[in-house]
Amino acid sequence: MSKLMAFEEPVVKLREKIVELKTIATEAEVDMSGEIEKLESRLQELEKNVYANMEPWDRVQVARHAERPTTLEYIERIFDDFIELHGDRTFKDDASIVGGIASFNGQAITIIGHQRGKTTKENIRRNFGMPHPEGYRKALRLMKQAEKFNRPIICFIDTKGAYPGKAAEERGQSEAIARNLFEMAGLRVPIISVVIGEGGSGGALALGVANQILMLENATYSVISPEGAASILWKDASYAKQAAEAMKITALDLKQLEIIDGIIPEVAGGAHKDKEQQAIIMKEYITNTLNDLNKESAEQLVENRYTKFKNIGQYIEQ
Repeated sequence: MSKLMAFEEPVVKLREKIVELKTIATEAEVDMSGEIEKLESRLQELEKNVYANMEPWDRVQVARHAERPTTLEYIERIFDDFIELHGDRTFKDDASIVGGIASFNGQAITIIGHQRGKTTKENIRRNFGMPHPEGYRKALRLMKQAEKFNRPIICFIDTKGAYPGKAAEERGQSEAIARNLFEMAGLRVPIISVVIGEGGSGGALALGVANQILMLENATYSVISPEGAASILWKDASYAKQAAEAMKITALDLKQLEIIDGIIPEVAGGAHKDKEQQAIIMKEYITNTLNDLNKESAEQLVENRYTKFKNIGQYIEQ
């Protein structure tokens, strides 16, 4: 059963009330269809209002939900004939980033994404979705391979950030991320990045230099976590909710700021409520985006990617 989030309580309580009435009506053989229909109609309106007016902090909680679909779950549902490729050919294979070759609507593509675990054991193996340098080097190896064979690249972003440990720094974490940013900017194939959960810091941006950046409705994308920002701004991580509001990290905010290109709607309550339907919605958006990018030449793809990132932000020349 999905973990209950605070903002969902009114919806859950009303749903439980409807179930209770249906049980009473069945056991007592009493016709309560009129009352039940009124409550179900009220439930639909309540769900619509609650999920349409979520606060930034509510969306952070949904993005972090333990049952939220992962990269591999989307790959299974959206792509065909996936073959996972391993290793950076330098140090080792990093399980926090998965990637390989697949078929998408009959076209060969390269798919790369952050991968977190669903259980404690798997999370430890995948380092909670926080890559080491070899993870980013594996991703870059697959991107260069995709360019060689003229395959579009689709990236799924879902990480709190790159792993900040000593071993990662010793093996060149910053260089690995910077190298990805540099190389992705010049790749001569279409690149689509989709933020499916948390998009945290340079760990997310290392897969985010794309022609088109899409975000799921309840995903987040930011330079730092709300808790981290609160610790810096107010010296107290408990102000994370206020930080989430101030940082403009939701899909709606980022679309208005023209940092992302599109928002993918989620099923009511979040992607974890119906993974199959969510995958269908995502596939449609990715299909339309890739069809548009396939029409552009290699030179246009590189130039448009450059222009896209050059235009992000505002500045004044004096």
